[in-house]
Amino acid sequence: MARAGVASRRRSEELIVEGKVMVNGKPVTTPGLKIDPLRDRVEVDGQFLRKPEKKVYLLLYKPTGYVSTVSDPRGRRKVTDLLHGIKQRVYPVGRLDFDSEGLLLLTNDGALTYALTHPRHEVPKTYLVMVQGMPNRQQIEALQNGVKLEDGLTAPAGVRIIGSRKNNALMEITIREGRNRQVRRMCEHIGHPVLSLKRVRVGPLRLGDLQPGQFRHLTVKEVHRLKKAARI
Repeated sequence: MARAGVASRRRSEELIVEGKVMVNGKPVTTPGLKIDPLRDRVEVDGQFLRKPEKKVYLLLYKPTGYVSTVSDPRGRRKVTDLLHGIKQRVYPVGRLDFDSEGLLLLTNDGALTYALTHPRHEVPKTYLVMVQGMPNRQQIEALQNGVKLEDGLTAPAGVRIIGSRKNNALMEITIREGRNRQVRRMCEHIGHPVLSLKRVRVGPLRLGDLQPGQFRHLTVKEVHRLKKAARI
């Protein structure tokens, strides 16, 4: 289902458990059933599954003011609105906050999406973060070693101050987790809230020279390196 572009692998598993998937007219509620895509008929919510789409791998510079979803009940602008000329239905790999910007991957490769977002694979993500004020050495070390948030202790992170502007610190922060608004919460924990946040790297991929709203296709070599980083 993920390979056919129906949904991410995780959501596909949820659809199966919810009883919305049928194979040859019979409901399936256990993920992992093996089928012959040339002979078996698969229905999802009453719609027959199409043949797997061509895999598409995109790197987008997400601007602020866009949600990293394919739909939004509040009617806000979506990152998929920026993908002019892309016929396949692609999904964001993870998320960037509405008020954050930077590198966002989108693909219809459900297996890769699952691998990149699963915490077990520890794919590093690097951010340029402007925080209010100047953290001291002890606060930086706290972020490096892990801080206790409401959902548990964060894993060790790469943190360094690389500049300043009007007495506010510009930090480079690299994490290997994917908790909701994690970098913002880490900085708030040490008393230096985030003023701006830009993701500049995911695994082996960098944002490069793209401008806000621009995107490009990944090369075959980049896809291979990305899969290697995700251990698939």
